[in-house]
Amino acid sequence: MQSVKDKVSQEEWELRVNLAACYRIVAHYGWDDLVFTHISARVPGPEHHFLINPYGMMFEEVTASSLVKVDLDGQKVMDSEYEINPAGFTIHSAIHAARDNAQCVLHLHTNEGVAVATLAEGLQPYSQQSTLPLSNLSYHDYEGVALREDEKARLVADIGNTEFLILRNHGLLTTGKSVPDAFLNMYFLQRSCEIQLLAQATGKDLIEVPAEIIATVQEIGAKATNNAFGGIAWPGILRKLDRDYPGFRA
Repeated sequence: MQSVKDKVSQEEWELRVNLAACYRIVAHYGWDDLVFTHISARVPGPEHHFLINPYGMMFEEVTASSLVKVDLDGQKVMDSEYEINPAGFTIHSAIHAARDNAQCVLHLHTNEGVAVATLAEGLQPYSQQSTLPLSNLSYHDYEGVALREDEKARLVADIGNTEFLILRNHGLLTTGKSVPDAFLNMYFLQRSCEIQLLAQATGKDLIEVPAEIIATVQEIGAKATNNAFGGIAWPGILRKLDRDYPGFRA
C-alpha cells in the first residue's frame, strides 16, 4: 500500500512534518485543549488546499501522515480515514481565503489566553514579550461556537492584516508566513498573557512599556533574528521533538 509520503510532493511532506511538529510542541507546553483547537497550513501549489488535524486525535498523537488535506469548504481532497472538526475549520478557512500571507493559522484555548480575552482592556503592555503582539493585534467579539458562515466576513474584517487576534471569551489566534512564524507569534502572545495575569495578581501598580517602543518592535525583531523570525528557533524545536517526542515525522 502506498504511503502518504509517496503520494505527495516533497514540499507538502516537509509542510506536513513541520505542522505535525507544531501540534507536538503545543502539546509539550500544555497549550492544547483535548481535541478542540486547531492548527492549519496551506499546501504549496496553486490549489487552495490545506492541512488540519484529524478530529478526535490528541495533539501529542498527530503525525505527518495523519493530517487531513481539505479544500476551502472543508471537504477532503485526499483519501483519509479521519474527519475534521467543521467548527474549527470555519475560523481557519475564513482567514486562509482572505489572506495569502496567512500560510499557517494557529488557534488555542489556553487558560491564560481565555482569561485575557475576557478582560475588557485585553492585552496590556506590561512586558517585553507583549510588545510584539501589541504592535500587530486585533480583537473579534464572541458569537458562540464558530459554525455560522456569516461570521466569516466579520472575522476577516476584524483581523484585517494583523498576525495576532484575541477572540473575546474564546482564546488566541496567530498567523504566519510559515508554521515556525505562526508558532513563534503564539509563543509570544501566550507568554504575554501569562505574565500579565501574574503581574495583575500582585495587586501592585504596574509599569507599562512606552508606546514609542512598541512602534519599533517589528524592525527590532527582524534584526534580532537575522530576518529568520520563527526559523531561528524552529531547528532547535525539531531537535527537541526528535529527542523527547519521536514519531511526529511518520
